[in-house]
Amino acid sequence: MTSDPSGEEPSGGHLRPTSAGALTAFVVVGLVGGWLIHPITERTRGSAPVVTWTQPLALFLGAAIVGATAWVTWRTVQVRHERLEPRRAVNRLLLARSCAYVGALVAGGYAGYAVSWLGVGAELADQRAWRSLAAAVAGVAITITAVLLERACRVRSDDDTT
Repeated sequence: MTSDPSGEEPSGGHLRPTSAGALTAFVVVGLVGGWLIHPITERTRGSAPVVTWTQPLALFLGAAIVGATAWVTWRTVQVRHERLEPRRAVNRLLLARSCAYVGALVAGGYAGYAVSWLGVGAELADQRAWRSLAAAVAGVAITITAVLLERACRVRSDDDTT
């Protein structure tokens, strides 16, 4: 085994699961950003963005795709006890991590945008709030399915066989 030029031993290929703290940070950043979009766009453009049903439906489709990938991966690794090719395993883990973070950011962003419409008497305020809330739920679905995909990628180490 060759040593690392920095003098540190390699970690052995272990990764920690996505932390709840990191996901919470992404949700908070999304909440603030989503809440700020409403007043900023009204000042700069004269009107706030309209949320159509396309956004939440596209996000739910993404959650379904990530969920299906998680299911297939779980069946392959945990039930059939087959090993994934290293390239595929890394790709799925990368997909899981990125979708978990982006899903949390999107969920927070749409939730913040929905909250920004509460109590506003504008013509499309209720519509924007409800559709934004649906998109926020879809963001949560993406985050959950991504975390499940990450968990499905786990393999037992040699130490776990006892």
